[in-house]
Amino acid sequence: MGSSLRKFRLLSISLSLVLAVNGCTKALIHDDVTYPRTGSHCSGSEGADDSSLAVLPIPVVAFFVPHWNLHDIKADDYLKRCGDSTKLINRHVEINRTACIPAALTRIISLGIWQWCPASVSWEADVKT
Repeated sequence: MGSSLRKFRLLSISLSLVLAVNGCTKALIHDDVTYPRTGSHCSGSEGADDSSLAVLPIPVVAFFVPHWNLHDIKADDYLKRCGDSTKLINRHVEINRTACIPAALTRIISLGIWQWCPASVSWEADVKT
């Protein structure tokens, strides 16, 4: 009986981790139709602050209310580093929030009011000549 309980716990923990990590990456923009590369390729990545505050900043109650982002991360802000938006094809911008999982401790310490989230934004696009 004890062995099957341990296996069940291990399975539930593993499944929880897989679901948590899979939800940490989000494509902000992704062109479904890909075009042949005609010019140069532009890509990069950068750290970004994706911290949030509770809409109702009352300790403990803040765990159960929605949060709003302090910094709005927009795909256009990163793609404009590649050049004029009318000349970009095969665009892809992705935000990775995996580092937010251990940083969730800040939400516990602040009693739900604030959460620090060190995200990583990566972008790539082909520039038409």
